[in-house]
Amino acid sequence: MSSMSSSKKYSVSLPEDLAETVRSRTGPGAFSAYVAEALEHKLAMDKLAEIVADFETDNDPITPEELAAAMADLDHETPDSRRHAA
Repeated sequence: MSSMSSSKKYSVSLPEDLAETVRSRTGPGAFSAYVAEALEHKLAMDKLAEIVADFETDNDPITPEELAAAMADLDHETPDSRRHAA
């Protein structure tokens, strides 16, 4: 869940069908938490893209084979083994 220690209310505009789909899945009480988790995921993906771009600036581009191997490695790890590797 969210790693933020405090909350602040913001007003955002969302496509109505998207917002209603989220609300139907979460209920009104968990809507904000769902959106916060989605934003955290998006920020993590943006950071990952920056890391890859930086890597590829100094190295050859990552090949599809290397990407597939990395994905396979991730698929075989458990959350517990990831925690101990960090």
